[in-house]
Amino acid sequence: MTILKHIVTNPEAGIRIDKLLVQLNPDYSRSQIQSWIQHGYVHVNQQQIKGNHKCAPGDKLEWEIPVVEEQVFEGEAIPLDVVYEDDWLLVVNKPRGMVVHPSAGHMSGTLVHALLHHTNHLSDENGEHRRGIVHRIDKDTSGLLLVAKDNVTHQDLARQLADKTVNRRYEAIVHGVIEHESGLIEAPIARDPKNRQKMGVVDHGKDATTHFHVLERFPSFTHISAKLETGRTHQIRVHMKYIGYPVAGDPKYGPRKTLQINGQALHAKIIGFTHPHTKEWMQFEAPLPIYFNELLDKLPNMY
Repeated sequence: MTILKHIVTNPEAGIRIDKLLVQLNPDYSRSQIQSWIQHGYVHVNQQQIKGNHKCAPGDKLEWEIPVVEEQVFEGEAIPLDVVYEDDWLLVVNKPRGMVVHPSAGHMSGTLVHALLHHTNHLSDENGEHRRGIVHRIDKDTSGLLLVAKDNVTHQDLARQLADKTVNRRYEAIVHGVIEHESGLIEAPIARDPKNRQKMGVVDHGKDATTHFHVLERFPSFTHISAKLETGRTHQIRVHMKYIGYPVAGDPKYGPRKTLQINGQALHAKIIGFTHPHTKEWMQFEAPLPIYFNELLDKLPNMY
């Protein structure tokens, strides 16, 4: 295990050790870090401490991130909408309500479980729990995802995503009537410092860029197309809230009074990329799900 170190600064004085470590380890939850403290992985001035320890200026923090042995997952006979498949990759249309990969509280029924049942060939670039997964979309977002069958293909697709050459277009229904025909949102995204369960526009966050175009206006809502340049967690949901037009039905970023549709009205409709092996440009489109079309039919009469 790698030992990480930090010396507490004056502005950090008085912060609880678990809260400070969450700031220093943004990829881990507070409960995970409290477990590290409980099991003796965290020391202050070479002494083990309790979770309610308050930091003082000059405190020398040392902590280890425990290595978790990877679990091997078995395939499950879950229906899988395969839009395209060859020897190297798949394009799948994920249904709304399906989690992409196993995580706490979702140890079965995920897209990874369905993929493991469908094929014996999936990349392990991101570990056993993310076999084949090159990028993710949220549980209640439907639409297209790239899946790699080997690590070379995975690395090439990941590079294309990083280089912003993958064409990713979504459709969404948002609250409010957007007057402009199109717009560009450039606002950095990171974990919300006031609520670690949410993302937000934060000064020190990672660059995030979303283009949007109005498809249709309704009395109280707008149907938009959105193109991602970057792929930050919850990007479209965070960006649309930031400009005052949150995604309808969104339980995390939308208003309390929203459409009762069991999750955000957001669909990953188009994905285009260069095939890692044939070098051919490929683009696929997934039709809007039934609930989305039914909603579009009702919106003219909703105020």
